[in-house]
Amino acid sequence: MRDRINKVTKKGWIAAGIWCALYIAFIIWVAWDDAKSLWWLLLLPLIADAFTTKYINWSWWKKYKPAAEGEPQNPNAKPGLYTLCSWVDAIVFALVAVYFINLYMFQNYQIPSSSLEKSLRVGDFLFVSKMSYGARVPNTPLSMPLMQHTWPEWLGGGKSYWDKPHWGYKRLHGWDSPKKGDIVVFNFPAGDTVCLKMQNPDYYTLCHYYGKRAVETRKDVFGEIVARPVDRRENYVKRCVGTPGDSLKVVNNVVWTKTDGTWQEEPTKEGVELNYIVRTDGHLLTRTYLDKLGVSHDDQHQIEPGIYHFPMTEAMKAELEKNPHVLSVTIEPETAGGAVYPLGQTDWTRDNYGPIYIPRKGDKVLITVENYPLYRRIAEAYEFQPMRIGEEYEFAMDYYWMQGDNRHNSADSRYWGFVPEDHIVGRPVFIWLSVEKDKPWFKGHIRWNRLGKGASK
Repeated sequence: MRDRINKVTKKGWIAAGIWCALYIAFIIWVAWDDAKSLWWLLLLPLIADAFTTKYINWSWWKKYKPAAEGEPQNPNAKPGLYTLCSWVDAIVFALVAVYFINLYMFQNYQIPSSSLEKSLRVGDFLFVSKMSYGARVPNTPLSMPLMQHTWPEWLGGGKSYWDKPHWGYKRLHGWDSPKKGDIVVFNFPAGDTVCLKMQNPDYYTLCHYYGKRAVETRKDVFGEIVARPVDRRENYVKRCVGTPGDSLKVVNNVVWTKTDGTWQEEPTKEGVELNYIVRTDGHLLTRTYLDKLGVSHDDQHQIEPGIYHFPMTEAMKAELEKNPHVLSVTIEPETAGGAVYPLGQTDWTRDNYGPIYIPRKGDKVLITVENYPLYRRIAEAYEFQPMRIGEEYEFAMDYYWMQGDNRHNSADSRYWGFVPEDHIVGRPVFIWLSVEKDKPWFKGHIRWNRLGKGASK
């Protein structure tokens, strides 16, 4: 033992000190609200040994290294084995590093739709902090890094994670919680059950419109039906408009919340968009014109000559109405939004919704015939507790209400309900890349003016 210690270099002691300090800090973070996790500190001697005494010879394969030019020959040299082990060592280290960084610190997220178009555009790539709200311990720890739930098709497809072991919900200590107005990344609550051939709209919406029997038997149309744990559901990004303990309602597309007894209108946001039917005198509204107006390519639709359909902010609408060729600008009927949550059990619409109460952990609510459809999914799908009409129900988690700023082009809480706290992934911090898919590489494909822009509000 003494001989091994004497052979340790200064560089080895420094490396051991740095890695041991990082490991201790990580375990303290993990055990912040759960002292039982401190047993992981028992692995500290293994980390120190890897850089110092090396009782466990992690680098056994290095003895097969062939001699470099000018060095004496190595009688144990096995170039093929050494090269293979070098690659395996580098790949394993990179995968483990990416796994922990992606799991506990931050991850990349790409904006797929225009639901937050004036804040986050299609093609934006976000740096999402998981430490802001506290990183979650994974439900399915055995998974491939950088894959949400499925292997790429060229690797055969199929699940990219193992169902077991399955860990319960635990969130590490964070320095904040979602507030009204925050942009939040979260796992899609209705993504617990998925039709592989038709994943949008979600399984429950498909059952509502086509019937559960058809969805479950028509494999040729809807595909196999699979269940996914919370951390393997699709990531969504929306704006938090309601927090635990709030009452909320939508009146003519405006969100109102009540926290302390007084209804308050949401702060006016320049980025809120609504769909409009635009009629012209036959004059063509070109793509170039609509680009300058601020309408994204994905949202530009011509119904027939002289009639257009696209979302606009109030400022965009006012600018369009100055065009002498525009005859009328009419808001899209609220019935165009279809059925809202709870599906088939309310006459609310996407434009006029509620009022509802957003549950807070520890709240006790008397379950009635009226509110049972609203809270039933919480008990059945998120908390797995019995809920009965005529009895009080105590909520085990906090819940949030998320909506897109592009109010008529957003699949959000109005369609699938509350977002449980255990579905919260993190907070977008900034845009690290932004691309315009419809433009060539050297003619505006990269939106340089968006790089580094904040993404949390």
